Amino acid sequence: MKVLVAGATGAIGRPLTRALIESGHEVLGLARSDAAAQTVRELGATPVPGDAMDREGLLRAVEGLKADAVVSQLTALAKPKRTLDERDPSTALRKTGTANLLAAAEILGATRFLTQSMALGYGYRDHGDRVLTEDDPFGEHAGNLTDHVLDGLNSAEDQARGVGGIALRYGLFYGPGTWFDPAASKRSIPIPADGGGVVPWIHTEDAAAGTAAALEHGAPGAYNLVDGVPATWGAIGDAMAAAGGRSPMRLPGRLLRLAVPYLGALMIDTNLRVSHDKATRELGWRPAHPNPAADA
Repeated sequence: MKVLVAGATGAIGRPLTRALIESGHEVLGLARSDAAAQTVRELGATPVPGDAMDREGLLRAVEGLKADAVVSQLTALAKPKRTLDERDPSTALRKTGTANLLAAAEILGATRFLTQSMALGYGYRDHGDRVLTEDDPFGEHAGNLTDHVLDGLNSAEDQARGVGGIALRYGLFYGPGTWFDPAASKRSIPIPADGGGVVPWIHTEDAAAGTAAALEHGAPGAYNLVDGVPATWGAIGDAMAAAGGRSPMRLPGRLLRLAVPYLGALMIDTNLRVSHDKATRELGWRPAHPNPAADA
């Protein structure tokens, strides 16, 4: 297939672009700067100058081009957010960016559309020991600042569902280009002193492999892409440090919640376990990278 990837230079976009090319697909990488375009070329793909948030510019950029599929990996997660409101960049990308990419897909003649979602959409709360599946409620509001995240995820998934597309509900990312990258030179995000809650995780390369499998074999709907080993933030942070990265800064829960309210909801309030059985059963995908931390 010929595939337009939005976010091709990101933590998932890079290994995804490489994986697609290795599988024989042709990749067009959306690039909003000259530097991004050069990175797309270095990955072996063809850059398409454009910004997913600039609808008219994006549609001009794809005019005359053809593609079989569009894959959105649009997020703005370069650094942790202190708080959230309706202006959150990732929420805007999931709402407006997805709509613009769907318009581009129509011009391209693409018949497959995949969008990035998150397993956290099952809710920032304590789900106990129960392992959730794609059949469980998703995107239900909690009445706090996390509702802005859920609004964005719901919008992206609803828009994809409207065209028979696929939503990929990733676990928290670790590996190159993420907050938990043992090769990173800077200190990772702060975590609760007691390690925080248990959440699902996924290595970036496994996320890319699962995305490629969904592109090739997935049915309309949603797939959980997680590594199957839920772990606390502290366990993952310590494992990254043991692999050569910096030890994460640990803060008392009350101080973390006060300093960065969103991280309080994410790291303290949330306990979440999610199954990847559907992806394994329908896509033939299994995570290849063992989670560096045990369930804690």
